[in-house]
Amino acid sequence: MANIHSTPLYGLVLAGGKSTRMGRDKGIINYHGIPQREYLYHLLSRVCDEVFLSLRSDQLQELKGKFKFIVDQDRYSGPYNGLLSAHHQFPQVAWLVLACDLPLMDLEGLKHLVAHRNLSKMATAFALKEKPLPEPLAAIWEPDGLEQSEIQFNNGSSTSLRKYLINSSVELVFPERKEILLNANSKDEYAKVLAKFKSI
Repeated sequence: MANIHSTPLYGLVLAGGKSTRMGRDKGIINYHGIPQREYLYHLLSRVCDEVFLSLRSDQLQELKGKFKFIVDQDRYSGPYNGLLSAHHQFPQVAWLVLACDLPLMDLEGLKHLVAHRNLSKMATAFALKEKPLPEPLAAIWEPDGLEQSEIQFNNGSSTSLRKYLINSSVELVFPERKEILLNANSKDEYAKVLAKFKSI
């Protein structure tokens, strides 16, 4: 078990997905003057000890030398692949993980999440008050939480990260601005996010 009083907090931007629903790489969409994956990387650097991009091996040539990165080990499918690859490389740290489909995520939201981190829980996750389900890809995963999730999944349990958190000891954090949890996974959601930007 990790020593919770000295557990570092690393940041991870999940940028290795294929973005099939969007039709283009969500990590390179420009919402803030730079590609989204870079925007989240810089945000996380303000609240974490170290920050990494989670990437596929075929993305390395494009980004090598510009950012710290962790290459997906391809042991699992979906975003869990990137998260577990990071955990295997640095098993004694906690991970503040962000999917790159969160265009409205901001520094104040991340500071709020970190301030409410409960190191004695498996994870500290954002959730909406009206639908209090943990957001596994906008969350701080403690080392023990990741270790236990891998044990369960290897024993044949579902690899649904949300289902795992629902059945685990998790600290839920309600953001002051719920818009920061808006996803942009498809062209329709992208259009809605752009409209939200105009109204801010």
